[in-house]
Amino acid sequence: MKIDRMSGDPLLRSAYPYRRLAVIGAGAYGTALAHVAAQDGTQVSLWSRRAEIAETINRTARNPRYLGEIDLAPSITASDDLMAALRDADAVLLVVPSHAIRSTARAMRPVIPAGIPIVVCAKGIEAETGLLMSQIVEDELPGHSVGALSGPTFATELAAGHPSAATLAFSFDQADRLDPENSAAARMAVTLATPAFRTYLSDDLVGVEIGGAVKNVIAIACGMMRGAGFAENTRAALITRGLDEMKALAEALGGRRETVTGLSGIGDLTLTCSSTTSRNMSLGVQMGQGLDRAACFDGKPIIVEGEANATSVTDLARKLSVPMPICETVRGILKDGQPIAETFARFWSEPIESEPRAMSLTFAHPTSLSTAPAFDKRPL
Repeated sequence: MKIDRMSGDPLLRSAYPYRRLAVIGAGAYGTALAHVAAQDGTQVSLWSRRAEIAETINRTARNPRYLGEIDLAPSITASDDLMAALRDADAVLLVVPSHAIRSTARAMRPVIPAGIPIVVCAKGIEAETGLLMSQIVEDELPGHSVGALSGPTFATELAAGHPSAATLAFSFDQADRLDPENSAAARMAVTLATPAFRTYLSDDLVGVEIGGAVKNVIAIACGMMRGAGFAENTRAALITRGLDEMKALAEALGGRRETVTGLSGIGDLTLTCSSTTSRNMSLGVQMGQGLDRAACFDGKPIIVEGEANATSVTDLARKLSVPMPICETVRGILKDGQPIAETFARFWSEPIESEPRAMSLTFAHPTSLSTAPAFDKRPL
């Protein structure tokens, strides 16, 4: 840290924002981030795969499908042409669903300007490979610096200007550490900064991305218990133990446990597990109330990221021999069709463990699956 010789205070560094930003994905979060970035006059090209949405944004300054009540910043130009959206960009925010990250990155390969940084805003783990979202982009788009943005940011609140914060992670090489003002992380942070939105920088991509992937699964668990009639004790227990599962998986992959205690971990986990604004939480609530998966969301084909994450996260954890009992519980219900009451009863009656890992104690739990009815009687 540089110190001012006269005052002894930390010396503030200055970084220059990117002036032309491409946001790939005009869903709710992509639209919100485009709006945030454009508020200081940054020229934003917003790519939508639907021509009619792009045309309406350009004509009315509103996205007719998402965040329709928000008047978008005037420096946003929308397009359904990927080449046009990327042509003059200095940096890219990639904001498509996790299952579309690889195909979208591959489509960008012939048209993206050489060497410009890419920030991935999707959360998840690829089912077939076990790769994180940034690793998929690095695989498809070599030669680009790739980062990740993650944190407790519902799109509607972000676009409406509610004070919000997130973590922006890039791998810092020697050049970045010697000249941090010109690093992609610093420049993107100031590009996105507004009076209501701030980012915190990290060099732990793994820790940041694991938090984003696992929290979706824990939110489904919290929703299931809420839908079944259980209250705050249950949610707090699942959040806390879910955080421990995040830490264990991040550490096994080379991430840092402390990263998971930040915005991209416990921050995002707390938000997602506390509100049915989250599709993950909402799905869990509906299933906990007894709806079949096909009947949730009034039968509409709503994508819920945690549904796929439940399998991909636990597949990866199994390969690494990392126990993740809450995620395994959700997987058993969603993938294997196990009954909610019996499956959560099994989790609650697992062997008693010590919380500090250094104690390394395990005792048999005195109850068994005979306690399952307690999880089926909707106490509230």
